[in-house]
Amino acid sequence: MFTGIIQAVGEVAALQPKGDDLRLRIRTGKLALDDVAIGDSIATSGVCLTVVDLPGDGFWADVSAETLACTRAGELKTGDRVNLEKALTLSTPLGGHLVSGHVDGLGEVISRHEDGRSVRFHMRAPDNLAHYIAAKGSVCIDGISLTVNAVDGAGFELNIVPHTLAETTMGELRPGQTFNLEVDIIARYLERLLLGQRAAQPGHEGITEELLQRCGFTGAADR
Repeated sequence: MFTGIIQAVGEVAALQPKGDDLRLRIRTGKLALDDVAIGDSIATSGVCLTVVDLPGDGFWADVSAETLACTRAGELKTGDRVNLEKALTLSTPLGGHLVSGHVDGLGEVISRHEDGRSVRFHMRAPDNLAHYIAAKGSVCIDGISLTVNAVDGAGFELNIVPHTLAETTMGELRPGQTFNLEVDIIARYLERLLLGQRAAQPGHEGITEELLQRCGFTGAADR
């Protein structure tokens, strides 16, 4: 687990194709590795990777075909900058929100504009993930814990302050680019819990208006 508070920006140092998989070397910059061991997890632009070797100035990790298909990891090139965060411990301040490092899908940058010293982004989530995103809720973009300002369908807005622009890769995003998106883990579990026994049935319809009414979430105005 992670918090979405980026600890350093690293750099892709090497890429080694391994059949359908990939071995990736990351230089970690200012991220201290003295407490990292082989087998530990490091979130790399939102993707939870397992350390398989520690060459001194960074780490090596294997990236599976599944991860390559579901994230931007397959688009990485030597020299690309990546957001880094070590796995949280029981003494880690939870400054962001609970992040699993399991990317749900790829979002797209629709627009960006300066707003004082901040930058406002208009993003779009995949349609199947839009219902997990709520105004003033949390999302994880390329490993960064961010607060949603507003939502409109599958679109949502973010306001990025100067510190985040300086300490992450967020300021590098431009319209048309994609990003790793992880929705709030609590929203995903809540949906599954609301399904109850339906969750065990193949082909269930998911959350419906009828189900929400039975659980007391809608219809209050009619009572």
